Amino acid sequence: FMEGLSVLEYFISTHGARKGLADTALRTADSGYLTRRLVDVSQDVIIREADCGTDEFIKLLVHLPEGLNKSVMGRALAQDVFKPLASGKPGKTMVAEKGEEITAPRLREIAEALEDDKLTLPVRSVLKCCAETGVCQTCYGTFLATGNVSDIGDAVGIIAAQSIGEPGTQLTMRTFHTGGVAGADITHGLPRVVEIFEARNPKGAATLAEVGGRVEIEEADRTVKITIQPGALDESGEPIPSKEYALPRRSRLLVTHGQVIEQGDALNEGSRAPAELLDLHAKAGKGSTETELYLVGEVQKVYKSQGVDIHDKHIELIVRQMLKKVRVMEAGDTSLLPGELADKTKLERENAKLKKKDERATFEPLILGITKASLATESFLSAASFQETTKVLTDASIEGKVDHLLGLKENVIIGKLIPAATGLKRYRQIGIGPSDSVPAHLYARPETEAELLAALEEIGGDGDGLDLEALGLTFGGQPGVDQVSSHHAGEATEVPEVESPLDEDA
Repeated sequence: FMEGLSVLEYFISTHGARKGLADTALRTADSGYLTRRLVDVSQDVIIREADCGTDEFIKLLVHLPEGLNKSVMGRALAQDVFKPLASGKPGKTMVAEKGEEITAPRLREIAEALEDDKLTLPVRSVLKCCAETGVCQTCYGTFLATGNVSDIGDAVGIIAAQSIGEPGTQLTMRTFHTGGVAGADITHGLPRVVEIFEARNPKGAATLAEVGGRVEIEEADRTVKITIQPGALDESGEPIPSKEYALPRRSRLLVTHGQVIEQGDALNEGSRAPAELLDLHAKAGKGSTETELYLVGEVQKVYKSQGVDIHDKHIELIVRQMLKKVRVMEAGDTSLLPGELADKTKLERENAKLKKKDERATFEPLILGITKASLATESFLSAASFQETTKVLTDASIEGKVDHLLGLKENVIIGKLIPAATGLKRYRQIGIGPSDSVPAHLYARPETEAELLAALEEIGGDGDGLDLEALGLTFGGQPGVDQVSSHHAGEATEVPEVESPLDEDA
């Protein structure tokens, strides 16, 4: 009580103090393990081509409450940006061109030209990159270490993993500030980051609307009954049935009576379960973009609360690896099996080859935690060196798998040069040959030579009283270099024998 704390304050602070001691002891190891898993899931992401040519993009806000959105910087624009008219429709004045790299000064110019606080910019992102292996330069954007456009061969996956894992050690130490705040004891700090990356269902998850429509709220004794009345019809033309949810009375609602909501919106406060969110968005035909951006935002929340600044592109890269696989529903005329996990980009390319719609494979999106995603990788060597070695190798031998050695880890294991930076095939095949021979007269610099000759004449030949011409060393294209060699070739000069004082001893 020396500090002037009341009994209650003293009691509350004990919670934080104990939690802090337990944290520092236990969670420093967790941060290292998280980094290892992140490296393993992203080690094969290397920049392999200049532009994958995708038309897809994500939209990012230009203005955030704290200023301009840093996440927009260092990316390429996916579309031309026009100044909007008074009606809100895009006009004809172009503000920025497709493919342009957005730097900090350029972003300021665009923001000033468009004068809109709710402004979003269409930018390329690794989330939408359709390169078959790794990612492309345009989708990745600026390499943050140098500030220049990334080079083909940059191991951006490893950089992303380290950029997220390293500040994780800072998160571990600072989780004891929330002592005694009711409702604030949902997971914070590093455990929350792990929870997101492992795609676990969070503690106290929010209830998500399974259908879109108008909200009706009725209060009972201990529960709040929420009914959603969809006004739309389903594919067969039948009205979609209404959906009821009973929530505890003390839950904080995010919806009001009469509000119109969309499928996948949260009804009460809490974190959203990623798998459920992805499923609802897929049913609504929205694709996986919203889920991906939600995951990126949730990770950023944790780091920003501790004052750690990480660029979104690093987190996007890990999220891309988590949503890379899809589950095949109907195989159609492809070589896949129903229920099999397949690579999304490869499956879409297979489908593009098939002309008729009923021949194509159908699939559902899937979210894998980073541990599962590491084990589901194409390379069995990389997976075996990560975890569950016996199981991975047994499965690989049963299936007769082939490892194409595209990542870093599998090449290190067999002792090959890693396919990153100058180890990439395109750089290894560059040969260095002699350049074309340059004629000697191109090297001649007459003024200098004339001055040199004059100086030599003045001191008497070459300084030893010898005539230059006798030596074949005149300048300026008289007896040139060729004569020098022939002059010497004519005389077979014998090398004088030198007696060594050691000969006598021998």
